[in-house]
Amino acid sequence: MPIYSYLQQKTPELLQLLQESVNHDSPSRDKAHGDRMADWFARQFVRLTGGKVERVKNPTYGDQLRCAVGNGDKQILILGHYDTVWPLGEVSRRPFSVKDRKAYGPGVYDMKAGVLQAIFALHALQQLDRLPADKRIVLLLNSDEEIGSPTSRQLIEEEAMRSAAAFVLEPPAEPGGALKTWRKGSARYTLTVKGVSAHSGVDHQKGISAIEELAYQIAALQALTDYSRGTTVNVGVIKGGIGANVIADHAEAEIDVRFMSMAEAKRIEEHIVHLSPVLKGTRLDVQGGIRRPPMEKTEQTSALFALAHAIMREEWGESLDEAGTGGVSDGNFAAACGVPTLDGLGARGGYAHSPNEFVYLDDIPKRAALLACLLERC
Repeated sequence: MPIYSYLQQKTPELLQLLQESVNHDSPSRDKAHGDRMADWFARQFVRLTGGKVERVKNPTYGDQLRCAVGNGDKQILILGHYDTVWPLGEVSRRPFSVKDRKAYGPGVYDMKAGVLQAIFALHALQQLDRLPADKRIVLLLNSDEEIGSPTSRQLIEEEAMRSAAAFVLEPPAEPGGALKTWRKGSARYTLTVKGVSAHSGVDHQKGISAIEELAYQIAALQALTDYSRGTTVNVGVIKGGIGANVIADHAEAEIDVRFMSMAEAKRIEEHIVHLSPVLKGTRLDVQGGIRRPPMEKTEQTSALFALAHAIMREEWGESLDEAGTGGVSDGNFAAACGVPTLDGLGARGGYAHSPNEFVYLDDIPKRAALLACLLERC
């Protein structure tokens, strides 16, 4: 039986499990609820694939899961996460629902549907005896992706170093469901300015405004944006002062940087960490650094995409596009380890991180089948 036909038959079961998973609150910072979500996914993985689950204990967030099937020497890595951006209690406010062939609910799109697609893809390969004997497939589910994967990065990189390829279950680019062959990297910095306070009416000349100095620095930072290089610098939060009649002796700014290459990341960082005061008597302090390296497009990644495109043509007579994004994912970490990485293999839908997030129900078996075929043939 073709993989796609089999997965179409299994779609009602997948949708029942999607409802169960979405109706579990799993905010990144709540360990108890994260662990319950991990329990649930571990049970479904073992039941559906017959594979093994190694639980990686996490003292701060939910435990990570290393789910594996196959005994071959060639490891293929699938990256996903079960945490969501939504606070505790969001499920009770807007539980899973279906309308007009779309499923709604907290985390349905980012990325509980994608994780279930991967589990059912592995289930189909097992049941149809199409899992290659030379392969071991590892599905790594982390609990803190939505806050930057602070405790998961090392595990992701360790597994990536063992793998011949990595597939990421983040949603594809819409419209069209394009796979992502590159992502920008990201950095965050906090710039703090120290000035001299004074009464703005009585002793204005004795003060040195940290806010004025910050204004000069913001203009210099924003000027580092260079669209021709794919580099953006954004000062997104500013703070300073205690009152309109007080010259501020303190101000700070939070800075987001996106870049296409590590060389560009280091070039921008050199500018930021060596900023100089404009106003005499002020002092600058910069904290922060590169958070995620870029997922740079390589020949090996292009080859993976070419395989996915060929599968779409052969199986459904459809085209498949590739795209890139300024957003980041755990795929950034895998790609930086030198592993060919293909992203956007999750569920099709829209409105991530919004109360309106949804997935297209009719696309679920096709996207699961695409992943299964990639795992079989890569």
